[in-house]
Amino acid sequence: MSRRRLVIACAPALLLRPAWALNLSEGDANAGIRTALERGANAAVALLGRPDGFLGNPLVKIELPGSLKDAAKLLKATGQGAKLDELVTAMNRAAEAAVPAAKPLLLKAVRDMSVEDGLKILQGGDDSVTNFFADKTREPLGQQFLPIVTRATERVALADKYNAVARKASGFGLVRGDEANIQQYVTGRALDGLFRIIGEEEKKIRRDPVGTGSAILKKVFGGL
Repeated sequence: MSRRRLVIACAPALLLRPAWALNLSEGDANAGIRTALERGANAAVALLGRPDGFLGNPLVKIELPGSLKDAAKLLKATGQGAKLDELVTAMNRAAEAAVPAAKPLLLKAVRDMSVEDGLKILQGGDDSVTNFFADKTREPLGQQFLPIVTRATERVALADKYNAVARKASGFGLVRGDEANIQQYVTGRALDGLFRIIGEEEKKIRRDPVGTGSAILKKVFGGL
């Protein structure tokens, strides 16, 4: 069974990728995909779940929403800049504190991966691994992240004021509903950042599978 050839039901996919579609065993395909998934998950959690994982990374740093960022400029002009900086720092620290909780769920998603999921990832573009994790884990991760983020942000004096101002701004259409509560906003941005970094790891694997140092990644992704 491990040497059974991987059969792709979609005829156009066979025409576009005949070399690997016909010559890659099902066992190798599954092993390569799972290795890529695990590598992406582990790398993202290690990078983001530490001090400055979010705050020091411009790709994922959590800023105030656009309209509130504009209002913040006025507050800074009145000497409130330090408090606003404290709030932004707290939001990012909350995300960094939440991310390690993602690892068990991400790795469980890898273990539970179906053959259909594997085919989608193998045939997909640079974001197929990201999409897999987002589809399988975003909702349960959001439930795990929210209480961690809440505990981290409630220690900051401006958190409640943020919620009060954001609710009013939301009523005028200046802030989206998912940005009207700091805990929910940070949770959403933390998940966005997590999946984005997983996506960056996926791109590295697809762009240079040889450079990963993994024989199975080279075999599976080297022919794509």
